[in-house]
Amino acid sequence: MSSLSTNYLVTATAMLQRTCAQNAPGLKKLGAVIGESVAKGGVLHTFGSGHSEVIAREIIGRAGGLVCVSGILDPTGGFSENMVGYGTKLAERYDRAHGMLPGETIIVISNSGKNSSPLEVALYAKQKGLNVAGLTCVEMSKSAATVHPGGKKLHEIADYVLDNGGVPGDAITPVAEGVMAGPTSTLIGATLLNLLMLDIIEWLKTHGHPLPILRSQNVPGAIEYNRELGRKYKGRLSRQLA
Repeated sequence: MSSLSTNYLVTATAMLQRTCAQNAPGLKKLGAVIGESVAKGGVLHTFGSGHSEVIAREIIGRAGGLVCVSGILDPTGGFSENMVGYGTKLAERYDRAHGMLPGETIIVISNSGKNSSPLEVALYAKQKGLNVAGLTCVEMSKSAATVHPGGKKLHEIADYVLDNGGVPGDAITPVAEGVMAGPTSTLIGATLLNLLMLDIIEWLKTHGHPLPILRSQNVPGAIEYNRELGRKYKGRLSRQLA
């Protein structure tokens, strides 16, 4: 590997280990909250605007993950994330189509924690009686002003906060004078969500509940198995099972 890639790998790996350890108590607590909801037939919702949608999609319809995960998707790819009112409209449309029910949880992902769409989705969910978990970079969020007229940022709105341990600007590797590369928000954010899935599964297993875990559709019989798992969530999932 080049010196730049080696630098990134060493630094990012250390950040990943440190951040996972720091978030472990919060993940376990949130895993129990979501586990109780899943045991009652609830759905876990996700939303991420712009590049954060990559992280949100990581746990939707994922082989080895829970079937009951659904996402609010932004057809503009984040282009309208700072248009005040747009996030509320997204949440309202999704709610009409799939339902956002009291006692369920939504994970809202925003590295900066300051853009309008994720804040509005979080506020709408709270109004509907959902638990809101915010996955964000607290250090970056504290360094930038919110664009939402409410004046708050994601970590100030969320009931549960997962901090990706990143830095302002996201990138960690110096490549030239004043130029940084090598972002960490996706690497660490996706890992935190997969750890959360395992904490939910562990809670379900410990308390004697069924484990609604999807199988890879490339394994014989998995498509039929997954369809059967998803039968009870008909109309509630944003991603159609194969």
